[in-house]
Amino acid sequence: MVIKKKIKRGARKKFFEVKIPLTATKIHLYGYSPEDLEGCVIKLDLTKSLRGKSLELRAKVKLKGEKLTGDLTSLQLMPSYIKRVMRRGTDYVEDSFEVTCKDAKLQIKPFMITRKKVSRAIRKTIRETARKYLTTYIRIRNSEELFSEIMTNKLQRALSLKIKKIYPLALCEIRFIKVKEKIEKPLKKANKENNKEKEEKSSDKTSQKEDKK
Repeated sequence: MVIKKKIKRGARKKFFEVKIPLTATKIHLYGYSPEDLEGCVIKLDLTKSLRGKSLELRAKVKLKGEKLTGDLTSLQLMPSYIKRVMRRGTDYVEDSFEVTCKDAKLQIKPFMITRKKVSRAIRKTIRETARKYLTTYIRIRNSEELFSEIMTNKLQRALSLKIKKIYPLALCEIRFIKVKEKIEKPLKKANKENNKEKEEKSSDKTSQKEDKK
């Protein structure tokens, strides 16, 4: 069932600015009001800003106070870019798994191309090493930091150096990353709150015992 928002008589559409993190691009959406634009998905082609690397950024519009901002939802390499970098006489290694960072649950898909043909055992070792490294790397960062590091190639460079000990790569990329679910309360804060509740309960019990005495 689709719920239509009531539009006031005489209302006119306007352009509203949306601020997207990590980009200097000015985005303006056309609508009756900021509330009317909340929930829209913005797609940004970062090919020009990344000097030919075809990367698409998606963000979901949210209303915070009176301002519209974009919550980063996904980064994806275009299929045309992957086709362009593929070469004969090489092998590719890819993977897809879910991992939790500081503020969200993510789905991530690394993509690597070897310099020459390699055995299945080496491809398996590369895949397992990449997954282990990315899992530990991602856990201590938040989603915005990870998006920034992928856009600036910092994460891919670090992963490539790790894999180089097994076999040198011609290409090391994060083909896809998506925020599947936001975590409202980080685990550390939740544990602190639980410990406080336990301490308060224990103090209440001791005070009740003293009152009975």
